[in-house]
Amino acid sequence: MTNLTSFVQGLPKAELHLHIEGSLEPELMFALAERNKVSIPFASVEDVRAAYDFSNLQDFLDIYYAGANVLRTEADFCDLATAYFDRAAADGVRHSEIFFDPQTHTDRGIPFQVVADGLLAGMAEAEAKHGLTSKLILCFLRHLDEDAAFETLKAAEPWLDRIEGVGLDSSEVGHPPSKFARVFEAARGMGLKAVAHAGEEGPPEYVWEALDLLHIDRLDHGNRALEDAKLTERLAQSGMTLTVCPLSNLKLCVIPDMAAHPIDRMLKAGLRATINSDDPAYFGGYVVDNYVAAAQARGLDRDDLVTLARNSFLGSFLPPAEIAGHVARLDAWAAAN
Repeated sequence: MTNLTSFVQGLPKAELHLHIEGSLEPELMFALAERNKVSIPFASVEDVRAAYDFSNLQDFLDIYYAGANVLRTEADFCDLATAYFDRAAADGVRHSEIFFDPQTHTDRGIPFQVVADGLLAGMAEAEAKHGLTSKLILCFLRHLDEDAAFETLKAAEPWLDRIEGVGLDSSEVGHPPSKFARVFEAARGMGLKAVAHAGEEGPPEYVWEALDLLHIDRLDHGNRALEDAKLTERLAQSGMTLTVCPLSNLKLCVIPDMAAHPIDRMLKAGLRATINSDDPAYFGGYVVDNYVAAAQARGLDRDDLVTLARNSFLGSFLPPAEIAGHVARLDAWAAAN
């Protein structure tokens, strides 16, 4: 194999698990705080990076929500998206399906329109500048109640032609997918796709619920599904895509070290696993960093890496003809490299 990093960088790929608020780098956080005259609880970029030492998901979320407070205007959200897409394009990402958390912003008094229009402007710029296509997925914060999720879905109605699907994120333990079954049913009735974080910190039962009650089209994380042989078999047989985030798993102590990551077990079990960066500014790596870390720790070979990239297109919400085009270009690239 050629140099691992350059091979992975050149590999055409999609990213299917990326929280746009989680791509807020400390430098941009400081710039936006200054632009909007918002005080933040850090004296320097170095202070922010030092704070990124989490012992669990909640520790991370506390800092994540504090950082999001600097995002105030359409320009801020456009700049946030543009910074991510520039980095993704450099990592060989050809298509990205990004999560956003409107409740994080509307609860601070920022109108839904400001968030959505800012992100959509950044997405349009990325396509014009890099040829990088993208889709937007609205996530409900699971630590809030069902009524708040319904309110958010209602607020999103004018943008539903530009929103691909709904998701479920934030604190997993104690907030099972069943809590949101009715709002997901309503969203699917509006023609939206459904995804959900399940089986990261939560038990395999949460994955069953996501499948049977939320009727998800894609599973975010899903690591703990491997604890249940019947569930693993069901996921494999149904061709369910798992959006796996290795460095996130490490940073949030879902795994003790990268050598314990299950990505190769997922592939051997026939699961349609993909590699993604989750909240890259906070977890120390964008998509190439995640591929490389997983490959080095678990001995993934060239074919495994191509499979993961292929899975990322197969698991996307692009039309079949566009998926076929991406896969053909990926296979041609792999044959030539």
